[in-house]
Amino acid sequence: MTFKRSSCPITNVLDLLGDKWTLLVIRDVVLGKRRYQEFLASPEAMASNILAERLNRLLAAGLIRRHAYQRNPVRYEYRLTKRGEGLEPILEAIIVWGKKQYPGTKKFPRVRASETRTPHARNLKPQKA
Repeated sequence: MTFKRSSCPITNVLDLLGDKWTLLVIRDVVLGKRRYQEFLASPEAMASNILAERLNRLLAAGLIRRHAYQRNPVRYEYRLTKRGEGLEPILEAIIVWGKKQYPGTKKFPRVRASETRTPHARNLKPQKA
């Protein structure tokens, strides 16, 4: 396998996920967001051009997949792939660490992307601790 900068696994993961937006997109998918406008409604207020670029990057990396839910104009829903679901324990570890380091931050339900296929999942929101 050819590596971009180094054969260090941390370097390679950070090359893909190490900016300030990509893990937030993954977080939103895990919490049940599926559509472009739902991602844009996140409290971090990601710009639409950045969101489009991050979704394309995650698609190319095989971490998410998309499915057209409307044809004219074409609109997509996004879900984690099996490979992307492998990031869930990492997100949970970040949440646990963040809660310890930053008391008073929001509390997230323990949800797996595979459990967010119900209509109820669309209404999941972080809860204040």
